[in-house]
Amino acid sequence: MGTALTLLLVQFGCSDVYIDKTTVISADTGVRVESDTDTDTDTDTDTDTDTDTDTDTDTDTDTDTDTDTETDLCEGLWLCDDFETDTVGAPPSTARWTIESPDCTGDGDLWVTDEDPHSGSRAVRVSGSGGYCNHIFMAPTSPVSELGDVVHGRFYLRLDEALGMGHITFLSMNDTSDGQDLRMGGQSGILMWNRELGDATLPELSPSGIALSSAPALGVWTCIEFEVDRAGGLQTWVDGALIEGLVIDGSSTPDVDSQWLRTPWSPQLSDVRIGWESYGGGDAALSFDDVAISAEPIGCLD
Repeated sequence: MGTALTLLLVQFGCSDVYIDKTTVISADTGVRVESDTDTDTDTDTDTDTDTDTDTDTDTDTDTDTDTDTETDLCEGLWLCDDFETDTVGAPPSTARWTIESPDCTGDGDLWVTDEDPHSGSRAVRVSGSGGYCNHIFMAPTSPVSELGDVVHGRFYLRLDEALGMGHITFLSMNDTSDGQDLRMGGQSGILMWNRELGDATLPELSPSGIALSSAPALGVWTCIEFEVDRAGGLQTWVDGALIEGLVIDGSSTPDVDSQWLRTPWSPQLSDVRIGWESYGGGDAALSFDDVAISAEPIGCLD
């Protein structure tokens, strides 16, 4: 019996697959077996089965990769929360966070939202009117003093309104060395640090100091990182870039950090609070996501 090979082109989705189709001619009778025989039908059935097997394998591989990536993002961090398991419209998980309004309570509010998250499908939204008592914060349930002498933090911040001239806070940490708060927020349209004791600011709100800080863009997520060292050091990064005007390194820069360095400073942090506090006008309109705290540098996700 003689055999002639014909190459057929079969298209599966976006891929072209070449299959050898065999045409058989009997040596005895000279009868040609046509392409619509049972043999061709069986071949097509086998091809479909192979396609299903490939699809299942690819799906399993992708799922495993995503799971590993999510696990790695939080590995080794003292606190890491993207709020993905929290209920929309409710406060963040009470297993990780407590909700606080120190001294007095106003109209400040804080809840999990599914609107415009930085990653995944959840973020935390904060709202409140101007004025001190309208503040609201979330704080880890465990004391940050567990980390030792150096505390690193990272959070993503989204502002719906520009930082104004008035002083506001969105990060506050109690310093047990003086019983007052170390605060990060905004004033004069820029990011700034403030020590409650003595009301020192970093940078100083001089033209030189303001020029060395940064102002987060509106309506986009900004990665903010900080390092506070018990030895008296302080560093701040915005989207991975060190901000010169938001650094304390022991070397005084006139009109930038000389005010801060007038008083010896050796911070001993007991907590970290994220939210909103205003010391004048201006309403809260901001969101947080992908919050992490550690004894080691963390880095941005993007």
